Amino acid sequence: MHVQTGLERFIESPPSWISGKRIGLLCNPASIDTNFRHVRELINRKFPGRLQALYSPQHGFFAEKQDNMIESDDMTDPMLEIPVLSLYGKTRIPDKKMFYPIDVLIVDLQDVGTRVYTFIYTMSYCLEAAKKFGKKVLVLDRPNPVSGSITEGNCLTSECTSFVGRYPIPMRHGLTIGELSLLFNKEYGINCDLEVIPMKGWNRKMFFQDTGLAWIPPSPNLPSPLSAMVYTGQVLWEGTNVSEGRGTTQPFEIFGAPFINTKLLLSTLCGNRLPGATLRPVVFEPTSNKWKGSRCKGFQIHITDPYEFKPYITTLRLLQAVIFHHKDRFHWKLPPYEYEFKRQPIDLIIGDKGIRRSIENFDETDNIENSWMDDLKGFMEISRKFHLYE
Repeated sequence: MHVQTGLERFIESPPSWISGKRIGLLCNPASIDTNFRHVRELINRKFPGRLQALYSPQHGFFAEKQDNMIESDDMTDPMLEIPVLSLYGKTRIPDKKMFYPIDVLIVDLQDVGTRVYTFIYTMSYCLEAAKKFGKKVLVLDRPNPVSGSITEGNCLTSECTSFVGRYPIPMRHGLTIGELSLLFNKEYGINCDLEVIPMKGWNRKMFFQDTGLAWIPPSPNLPSPLSAMVYTGQVLWEGTNVSEGRGTTQPFEIFGAPFINTKLLLSTLCGNRLPGATLRPVVFEPTSNKWKGSRCKGFQIHITDPYEFKPYITTLRLLQAVIFHHKDRFHWKLPPYEYEFKRQPIDLIIGDKGIRRSIENFDETDNIENSWMDDLKGFMEISRKFHLYE
């Protein structure tokens, strides 16, 4: 039996207050039911003529845009012939004109459980706009693909806020997108008129492969649940000159660069076995992005125990090993990154300059992990107030 998403529960039994309302919809290709029908098709069938506007997050309405700062334009939906307004184009914040045609905004997006994934901040800007312009927001909940039972990593510091981090949450936050909307709305003072349609049959220990749902890539470089599983850590390579596997068939699962010596890295890591994972040496040649057309040496991460595997601290260890052995060839990526033109991309991704310095100073990763535990425990206490599932 599959998990019943918020979308399916909404179509099955919509709230009475939505009758007669003009509807807007924030979605992308992953916004489907178990029969692979898209949310806009289902809503248009359920409420004929009420769906007035569609809104798209980063990567575009069809999830066709590859990387950060590749914008998508407004367009007309070829199926319903209604406007699709880009929230990753000329603006990332909805203005009054964009929300004018609607009374309620429905949000149906598949998050990936990681602080830096921008969909959750597009949602947060929509919550703020809804408060400002007197609109209601209805979030249709979907699973956290990396489970809701594990949190990991440091909380974002105020000096590192950006479009890949607006609030002091940890790298692996352990919440669904519906729970996050409640957290953002109440804990961080947005206070819009918000309602969440929870899932049925989901529990916090589930990984995506436990849900019975089909994985539709929410963005081009998360092609499988496995790529989402490692993304929480492997996204750090975006702030470096090491390839995170973009331009290959296994983005984020593999990483490397022409200058990497895998034997040296394994000597520092005391072998290829890490908690919950095994490293397998690979050679790959990206067809786009970093090191396009060059032979890169690195590893594929094979998860052996998803409950034991800690993607964030794992990649911090790998990153430190690469810097240690290849300080002459390794370097941090320069700005811009996600519309920040001065601050280092790695600081925005890690969310704490001190942790980047600790990595550079080769501090013990156990000590680095211990340094964020108090903040992490504090977040966990706060976030429990917004749990919708046991």
